[in-house]
Amino acid sequence: MPMPNHDAPKPDRDLATTTSAGSAASAASAADRTASLVAADRATVLQAYARPPIVFERGEGAWLFDVAGRCYLDFTAGIAVNALGHADPELAAAIADQATRLIHTSNLYHTTPYIRLAQRLVRRSFADRVHFANSGAEAIEAALKFARKHARTVRGESEASPAWTALGQPDEATGVWSRAWRLVAFEGAFHGRTIGALSATHKPAYRASFAPLVPGVAFAPFNDVEAAAAAITDETLAVLVEPIQGEGGYVPATLAFMHALRARCDAVGALLILDEIQCGLGRTGHLFAYEMYGVKPDMVCLAKPLAGGLPIGAVLMTEAVAAAIAVGDHGSTFAGGPLVCRAAEVVLDRVSDPAFLAAVRARGMRLVEGLLALGSPHVVDVRGAGLMIGVELDLPVKGVIDAAREAGVLLIGAGERVLRLCPPLIVSDEQVDEAVAVIGQAIDAAAGVW
Repeated sequence: MPMPNHDAPKPDRDLATTTSAGSAASAASAADRTASLVAADRATVLQAYARPPIVFERGEGAWLFDVAGRCYLDFTAGIAVNALGHADPELAAAIADQATRLIHTSNLYHTTPYIRLAQRLVRRSFADRVHFANSGAEAIEAALKFARKHARTVRGESEASPAWTALGQPDEATGVWSRAWRLVAFEGAFHGRTIGALSATHKPAYRASFAPLVPGVAFAPFNDVEAAAAAITDETLAVLVEPIQGEGGYVPATLAFMHALRARCDAVGALLILDEIQCGLGRTGHLFAYEMYGVKPDMVCLAKPLAGGLPIGAVLMTEAVAAAIAVGDHGSTFAGGPLVCRAAEVVLDRVSDPAFLAAVRARGMRLVEGLLALGSPHVVDVRGAGLMIGVELDLPVKGVIDAAREAGVLLIGAGERVLRLCPPLIVSDEQVDEAVAVIGQAIDAAAGVW
């Protein structure tokens, strides 16, 4: 099985900058091309993102190259997506081969790649069955629907709940609701931007413009065992939690908290749904984050790294959950298509290799040790697992991100004061050391301005 080449030569960090007059002209032309492309974006694309004025055109391993020829060390991995880095030869070959065979049939028919992928996921996890989606948010939406159907099927039905009436919600045509109707999620949670997933996402800034959202979601403080126990009642159909919060600042759940959630869900008959969209599939140095806690969930939502950059989502579930779902209860035209599932087979086989996971843990430890060795007075905390590391600062991270980008390292934030470090899982020791050095310099530069 191919393993990452950590001894690969380092690219020229700025191919557009030399002392020759011809190269200077070329650099000016490249700058004009960048400006033209950015202007075209602003003129034609909905401006829902705040992007820096860089246009990327290719990648190689942990490196990205822009249209001006400059090279960047990518410590974002497409927001924890590109587990195998950019332009991985094995992944590219599988995608190209599948594209010559079969790209799409819809879910009206069977294809071999999704069946093989489902078998792999079941064999390597707690799950008995898999449902495929197109993204993380869609996986969350599916899990929430499955939880509602499970609650109705297993825990029975009643006339319209007084709690719904108090919320001003109209009865369904049948006037029937599940006796268990509440979802418990947690402060700091981020589960997606579709309406159902957004309803379980805590940050007010994401929610405010889109109210009213789906009712029936109760938020409890993250890692607070007593508050969670109080929130999870006989009316709770499911608990949705990230083992390591993503947008919430890369905060890991404690062992006691995860075990308390499992015990409380068992006590009231609720399902435990883990959102491993960002922390699953090797990111923590374990194939699944739940393995670190020794807790068996009822459902796990996956997405980001599963197909190495192609859009896919998945819900892993027990047979007890699957038994509640009937033909026609849920579906998707594109989900589980042969092209993305063929890619996902390659990624899953690679990241589930014990040697690969051991390398992730080792480089994560190297990253943490390097950050702590900086001795920066502005570093409040370094936390996470594997190559999912949050660096909490006592100053806004935007200036750090900007300074690091100027120095050729791409970083992103998780909140106003947390750097989110999620490089490709094939990152090398040399690249970890380079990123740490640039981060230290960028913190100093940002602190001077701040």
